[in-house]
Amino acid sequence: MKRLFLPALTLLLTLLLASCSGTADSASTGDTYASPNLPTAYEGALPVRNQLALGIIELNDTALAVTPDQAQALIPLWQALRGTQQSGGEASAEVNALLAQIESVMTPEQLQAIAAMQLTFTDMQDWASVNGIQIGTNGGQPGQGQGMSPEARATKQAAEGITSSSASGSKLSSALMDAVIASLEARAP
Repeated sequence: MKRLFLPALTLLLTLLLASCSGTADSASTGDTYASPNLPTAYEGALPVRNQLALGIIELNDTALAVTPDQAQALIPLWQALRGTQQSGGEASAEVNALLAQIESVMTPEQLQAIAAMQLTFTDMQDWASVNGIQIGTNGGQPGQGQGMSPEARATKQAAEGITSSSASGSKLSSALMDAVIASLEARAP
């Protein structure tokens, strides 16, 4: 009886722990990172990852630009975040930890300035256009149809071959991360 009880108890505890960890992971993915500083509840809001990247770039020509010391601390964090995207195995816990570390390097004033920008997919598209990055297929672009209901937007994007993991969306996100890394490398001591 004791021989059967111990393996059964071990199996039960393993399943219980696995089910608990699965719930936490599914509620917190890389694209749904909940920032204490950057809201995502406004219309067309970029995910925090892209708000931080585009925001850092936008701060370059202001008094709140990233300092050389901050740039030096941020480069490996952005490179690690870029590495998770390239590997295709974005572990949400790792992505969330990296985004939290990136925010911890930024000053409260810098984060407030980025939050005040209320960066949207349109802003990201404008950045891509200015930088010669082609996105979307058949004229469609991620984030298009911002005045539509979520269902109508999803239908329109599906008809145009756009998905959250589409090559064009991935290309734009990759280009944005490459740009923020290059920007930080230019500022680092």
